[in-house]
Amino acid sequence: MTQLRIAEVAALLAVSDDTVRRWADAGRLATSTDAAGRAVVDGLEVARFMAERAPGDATTESPVVSASARNRLAGIVTRVVRDTVMAQVEVQVGPHRVVSLMSREAADELGLEPGVLAVATVKATNVGIEIPDHR
Repeated sequence: MTQLRIAEVAALLAVSDDTVRRWADAGRLATSTDAAGRAVVDGLEVARFMAERAPGDATTESPVVSASARNRLAGIVTRVVRDTVMAQVEVQVGPHRVVSLMSREAADELGLEPGVLAVATVKATNVGIEIPDHR
């Protein structure tokens, strides 16, 4: 089971450590303590929380005026669906859900399960860039 320190959760959620602690104190995010007595959050709990906070699918309305994303997107696995040959892996990257299709063997070898930290890599030739109208 993946246990994440408060600072790691804060980095994944793009908020301060204090915000994560406030959420924990308010009961919005369940914490426990590790062997060293530090507050930690179970990876499954972070996955649940991130998926709950994520907005619905993006629309054409966006506050972004221009952007170019990096090819490595750190996040947390929120769902894995396996069949006999393939696996569909969902990673929550901040407010964005990234879905990957891969062989089941690859997903098994990587140990991909909800709550596991993962980095989604995007092949740049398959990434579309849009600049919304900002009138």
